[in-house]
Amino acid sequence: MSANKKERLVAAIKNGTVIDHIPADKTFQVVALLELQTLNEPISIGNNYASKMMGKKGIIKVTDRFFTDEEISRLSVVAPNVVLNIIKDYEVIEKKKVETPAELKGIVRCNNPKCITNNEPMQTVFNVVDKDNRTLKCHYCDMEQAMDKAQLV
Repeated sequence: MSANKKERLVAAIKNGTVIDHIPADKTFQVVALLELQTLNEPISIGNNYASKMMGKKGIIKVTDRFFTDEEISRLSVVAPNVVLNIIKDYEVIEKKKVETPAELKGIVRCNNPKCITNNEPMQTVFNVVDKDNRTLKCHYCDMEQAMDKAQLV
């Protein structure tokens, strides 16, 4: 292992996932969203680190944990464009830039109080109609809402 890996701001992990390039104001939302506080594995959370791209960023290292596609989709609503680094034996074996999928199922609540999803026990379905402006459209009632204002289920 190189000396560089021993001198990081947040300790290196042998196996697990590093969530990097989190907007600093979203770091603890990501912790709550992924329910990281409930895990028994070691977790390192760093916030307000200097970033050339973002000004300030957050970083989370989760030992022995790899996230499902559904968890990654949920993450994309709160903190799009974060980078997941998959670590095995202290080496990055895969990097994934988190992108919002075209369809979100059971992740966000519809803002329309009259929508069937708010009145019947059923899963919400949203289509991303504008990725740049982060706009969602409910599959059932056609109401559009900003992803940044969306309430998670």
